Amino acid sequence: MFSFLAHRRACAAKQREREERIRALPPQYHAPVSAADRELLARPASEVVAGVQAGKLEPLTVLRAYGKQALKAHAATNCLTEVLIASAEGWAASCNTQGPLAGMPISMKDTVALEGEDACIGYSAWVGRPAKRDAAIVRLLKDAGAVPFVKTNVPITLLSFESANDVFGRTTNPHNKDYSPGGSTGGEAALLAYGGSRLGIGTDVAGSVRAPAHFSGIYTIKASSHRFLRSGNSTSMPGQEGIPAVYSPMTGTLEDLEMFWKAIVSMKPWEYDHSCLPLPWREVDLVSGKPIRWAVLWDDGVVTPSPACERALEMVVSELTARGHEVVKLSEPPSPYEGFKIGAQLLMAEAGKVSTKPIRWGESNDPGVRQARLAFALPRFVKRLYAWYLRHVKGDEVYAGIVENASEKTVEEYLGLVAEREGYRARWFEKLKDEAIDFVLTVPNALPATPHGGMKGGFKGCGYTFLWNILDYSAGVLPVTHVDKELDALDVKSFKPRNAIERDMYKMYDATKMHGLPVGVQVIGKRLEEEKVLEGMKIIEGALKEAGKAYTLLEPTE
Repeated sequence: MFSFLAHRRACAAKQREREERIRALPPQYHAPVSAADRELLARPASEVVAGVQAGKLEPLTVLRAYGKQALKAHAATNCLTEVLIASAEGWAASCNTQGPLAGMPISMKDTVALEGEDACIGYSAWVGRPAKRDAAIVRLLKDAGAVPFVKTNVPITLLSFESANDVFGRTTNPHNKDYSPGGSTGGEAALLAYGGSRLGIGTDVAGSVRAPAHFSGIYTIKASSHRFLRSGNSTSMPGQEGIPAVYSPMTGTLEDLEMFWKAIVSMKPWEYDHSCLPLPWREVDLVSGKPIRWAVLWDDGVVTPSPACERALEMVVSELTARGHEVVKLSEPPSPYEGFKIGAQLLMAEAGKVSTKPIRWGESNDPGVRQARLAFALPRFVKRLYAWYLRHVKGDEVYAGIVENASEKTVEEYLGLVAEREGYRARWFEKLKDEAIDFVLTVPNALPATPHGGMKGGFKGCGYTFLWNILDYSAGVLPVTHVDKELDALDVKSFKPRNAIERDMYKMYDATKMHGLPVGVQVIGKRLEEEKVLEGMKIIEGALKEAGKAYTLLEPTE
């Protein structure tokens, strides 16, 4: 009872603090977005930075335009956690006006640590525990002239493609309030899609920047381990290195994504963070070199891509093929399902105890994580019996393999899984090398954005993003089209789910209700090929624009 009361008090206090910070801002932030503001907000980040460097733009002017739009985005989607705008006014006044990010407001996932500010990531027990020091990424950004101004919402535990917790509430998709903006970096995606920020920072351990990019219609490239700064931040799973989480940029446009990546790497992140490799930005030429070979993963063998997501992938394949690119089916790759089983056991080797330990009595947990914890809590013999039933009575080998392995691992078992992961990575390495594959193309998720609460059945359906975390490959997502209720309807009479995971995912698919939601594609390179993935994304976006099929960014209504 005392824990529950403390939980309620912490949530109320944090929400009150957020409201008071917004209310106490100077009048300029509460004024309507002006024509001048809209013109500034429409400029690519590179133009804004150039204007500040040339003395033609004041950082405070830039901050106030983005601050206004961010507050509008928050009013529409509940995307913000820590509102830092009052402090940001001081940072803007003294920022490095010659840096590669001079005067540019930066939004960040709630995990990012700023001195004197909470990074409670949705746990009420962590409210009122401010960071003692700026994280490595924050120190680099400030030195580059950037102005951190808001932090954004996440799901409790950070293990969900939704973004809801009792401390800050639920974030909604700016395209459709009944759907998730993604997770765990969902607040960031909602803010970027709404235009309340251009440059943002997120994290990814199973798709947490790529699913939000797909759900909300923005751009990202998930870095390979040790390419991007990560030290000094808050996390729900400290010490979890079986499938390491990576920090990565997220942006509203592809042009901004390139600019943001280059700016950060130009600051030598390895001089700020011991975990970063000393790897400068490498220019990649995909135009004048050897022909590019794209391999398409049409189906991971677990969940068939929905009609909307398959159509987006077909659009890209069609335009690449029409322009003479070699596009082939990725035939007989190392089993994505096998990789999923290895990765899931490594990620939840401690049965989810660490990420749920801070949750107080009466505090809401993510519905997917709650289901996983229930599965872990069952005695092993019960899981074996259920797996036998699934395998031999229902004919569901896929779900049976997940159920029978849902157990806390001993150190010996964990080390065995690490060895399996390395063997699995070696097989993928040989596959791509032997077939001279430059990129893998696939969907970012089997569905577009999921409805609120959908992770109860959908938490097992993250394979299209999680695979590339298991392999530690660089992977980007860009928006391609929108769900069309006519083109993307499911033929329910002919569709028969192959397993329980696919069945639960397709319970959420409704092209009519999803009409207008963004749909992206995923572009995957090998380890530490962020530059090459960016160039591949540029080729795809250029082909779509040339064909008159360019993605239309969200234009929020006033």
